[in-house]
Amino acid sequence: MPRYNAPFEIHVHGDVPLRDDVSFEQLQDALKPLWKYAGARSLADGATSSYEEEPGIKLDKTDHVLHMCWTVPGDDDFRQALDEMCMSLNDLALQGAPIEVTFYDADFDEDDEEGEEGEESRDDFMMLFVGPTPAAIMQVQRDLLVQDVVNMMERHFDGAELGGVVTEIDKLFAQRFDALANSLELGKPPRGASGGGSHGGGRRPRHLH
Repeated sequence: MPRYNAPFEIHVHGDVPLRDDVSFEQLQDALKPLWKYAGARSLADGATSSYEEEPGIKLDKTDHVLHMCWTVPGDDDFRQALDEMCMSLNDLALQGAPIEVTFYDADFDEDDEEGEEGEESRDDFMMLFVGPTPAAIMQVQRDLLVQDVVNMMERHFDGAELGGVVTEIDKLFAQRFDALANSLELGKPPRGASGGGSHGGGRRPRHLH
């Protein structure tokens, strides 16, 4: 149902490459947490953004890419919808991809300097990552971090001088991936063991952010 007087305008932005065999029905089911949150009955009904100038949620059938530039009114409970969406998109993604989510304080008046009684804006920003494997997710995380660090440091150093910095970032991600791989291995039952019961550590993480 429509959310009147919602405290936030929430903007979701990202491009997710999908496998060639992903059907529209699969995508609609994966994105159900979003369009259902918007009070729609289908992806086609809920794909339109709150702002006409934004393209909303669209599937490029030629390149098999999900494009999202979509705004919806909502509250902090939207984060649960994002968690569910990321879990589902992991199974459809061809490679790792970032998704930016911005919470704009709908009640904050920028013209009122500090707002009533010195209140500050409740704006918030989060970066989510989806991908077919933990390695794919970590790869796109690594690429974004390298880009950010290099862009910042190039204000003071020549790009050719930053190879050591990139190497150290790669070492950190290698350590993180090894730790994750070891935890997954520990969660597996011994070879030849019969099924039954549950074991921890073997489940793929939803997403890293």
